[in-house]
Amino acid sequence: MNRTANERPLLEIEGFSARFGDRLAVRDLSLSIARGERVALVGESGSGKSVTALSILRLVDHAELGGRILLDGDDLLRKTEQEMRGVRGADVAMVFQEPMTALNPLFTIGKQIAESVRLHEGGRPNAARARGIELLRRTGIPEPERRIDSFPHQLSGGQRQRAMIAMALACRPRLLLADEPTTALDVTVRQQIVDLLIELQEQEAAERGMAVLLITHDLNLVRRFAQRVAVMEKGVLVETNTTEALFGDPQHPYTRRLLDSEPRRSIAPLAKGARRLLEVQGLCVDYSTPAKGWRSLVRRSTFRAVHDVDLSLRRGETLGIAGESGSGKSTLAATVLGLQRAAAGHVHIDGMPLSTLSSASSRRALYSRMQVVFQDPFGSLSPRMTVEQIVGEGLAVHRPEIDAKARRARVASLLDEVGLPADAMPRYPHEFSGGQRQRIAIARALAVEPELLVLDEPTSALDVSIQQQVLALLVHLQNTRKLSYLLITHDLAVMRAVAHRVIVMKSGRVVESGDTLDVLRAPSHPYTRSLLASSLLSPLPEPTPNLRSLND
Repeated sequence: MNRTANERPLLEIEGFSARFGDRLAVRDLSLSIARGERVALVGESGSGKSVTALSILRLVDHAELGGRILLDGDDLLRKTEQEMRGVRGADVAMVFQEPMTALNPLFTIGKQIAESVRLHEGGRPNAARARGIELLRRTGIPEPERRIDSFPHQLSGGQRQRAMIAMALACRPRLLLADEPTTALDVTVRQQIVDLLIELQEQEAAERGMAVLLITHDLNLVRRFAQRVAVMEKGVLVETNTTEALFGDPQHPYTRRLLDSEPRRSIAPLAKGARRLLEVQGLCVDYSTPAKGWRSLVRRSTFRAVHDVDLSLRRGETLGIAGESGSGKSTLAATVLGLQRAAAGHVHIDGMPLSTLSSASSRRALYSRMQVVFQDPFGSLSPRMTVEQIVGEGLAVHRPEIDAKARRARVASLLDEVGLPADAMPRYPHEFSGGQRQRIAIARALAVEPELLVLDEPTSALDVSIQQQVLALLVHLQNTRKLSYLLITHDLAVMRAVAHRVIVMKSGRVVESGDTLDVLRAPSHPYTRSLLASSLLSPLPEPTPNLRSLND
């Protein structure tokens, strides 16, 4: 029996497979999306979810695609490339994960929106510009008449993502694909983008039945956004259900494992009498910036990134620094590491003032006691160096008395400590997964026996289950080595899991501080409350008797 156009799903994926040479990335996947429906496709990196989404638009190179992908009964896999150009943007549009790389840096936002409108709908340039201004206003960008002439680098991360959404909606598509649209955003901006997508989808659904397929590994985002969830593992669709049913009673072991991957608090209480390792008093950091207009020729203005910050960190303690982008938390960490010199105030490491270290040898000796683990393990590891060279580099600089044989043995021991085999040494970073690369970065930081590690968003680029493993490793290393951590993050679930104390920064100022569980249970500042409301944390555990407050 043939179904009418209104009875059949908008999108039907039937027996779909994607093969790259000998590797089968997606196997026999079947999934449908109804008109006006919001569906989330979730799974870890390598599960095949992004390959599936890109295949709908036929944007996957060097892949052999099988099965059927039907849009309103029309098989997209059977269309010519010329026909697909008419589908992309007009019938199916996509919002990518990183708008800075998806947007053309050489053209204004307005020109990029107008290009899509004129390509699919024609019309006069003035009409396309007016359409662009309307879309920017609809997506919540302030002053759209001015912002339409901005280049991508002149917009904030949230504004760039809004501009991407405006471009995607320019031709009023029937299906919107959103591939990790909030991963690179702060929690409050993430909430705004999710709310915006829901609002726009509901408006378009009422008029045209627009559906959304969300690709993500962020389960909090799925719970807020999706009406139905499909779970993929290693290229196979393992479970599909309504959002409420799937979160309430997951059936597949992999789904249960994903839902159980939220970071758990497992840190040990701070040792009684632990000495202070780091002390910061009255820290202020200024940046010199050109004045606006013709005044830039004769004078410069000053921007204060950090305002009069005080903090302390004890041996074996984790101090979390929370806040959105631009709050000053990374500038604060760079100053502690000695990477930011234009600062007023005092930074003491184990009682030694950082400002008094003038000789290169004295600075090098102190810096060996402090190391950093960066957010992006792929970007922070040299692609031209082997793992042995990467991990052993610090030893060569700070421990030149160690010979090559002893250094190699030390590298092997460090890799074993972070859970990597010794045969990883001759390999290169691109041969490892994201979680493995972060373990390499941790091993590199540990090579010179530091006392303080600055962790700059160490898990934000990782899947939830890998994130849990890396956090467990960091806690284990802290317990065995008595390390102190300065943790920078906007992920309050990570903060809750591993931080003894927390400070919350906004516009360069500390607006709240205290024991982590105390602050998260009963935040006193409106900004902290807004961060908590945006993060969708699961309920906090009851107070643990043996977790001593550090304010005692």
